[in-house]
Amino acid sequence: AIAEKYRLALSPAAAALLRQETPKTLPNVTTKITGSVRELCRAAADACRAEGYEPVLLTDCLCCEAREAGSLLGSIARTHAGQGRRRAFIAGGETVVHLTGHGLGGRNQELALAAAPALAGLRGCCVFSVGSDGTDGPTDAAGGYTDGEALAALTAAGLDVPRALADNDAYHALQAVGGLIMTGPTGTNVNDVAVVLTE
Repeated sequence: AIAEKYRLALSPAAAALLRQETPKTLPNVTTKITGSVRELCRAAADACRAEGYEPVLLTDCLCCEAREAGSLLGSIARTHAGQGRRRAFIAGGETVVHLTGHGLGGRNQELALAAAPALAGLRGCCVFSVGSDGTDGPTDAAGGYTDGEALAALTAAGLDVPRALADNDAYHALQAVGGLIMTGPTGTNVNDVAVVLTE
């Protein structure tokens, strides 16, 4: 049906193979989904609630450029900072990184680093993002963390956020300021989760 719908030009052998009967459902097989990005977000909300934060689910299908997501999440922190309400804004999904440089990092590290300028000077606010599998890009980190002091610490260390992002070198920038999140492999993978904490 799909081959006909899209008018695919299949070889006779491929067409014959596709016409063969497909296996029937096996009565002794049960399929259960035991985890999903939605469950990951719920678990993050429960953990934040246990720490005294009011969770707010922004999305469970975050799928944009990592640095754009970081900038947006940082601006959410800036908007809600200082209101006297402990909130946790949660976004699950998987961002992307378009490689333009030769540095080291992953999408979660890049997201966290991109939030640093918007967080600058804010008290009681942070952004962190982690991969549920415990890895982020070709690194040993699961993700990254920045707060209101991160930009000043990066500057003091001689690091420039736009330059680090342009070189896709979030790993070394975050490493210099203690902003890497290390968990080791978790044995599961249901996308990533990013959290904005505000007070």
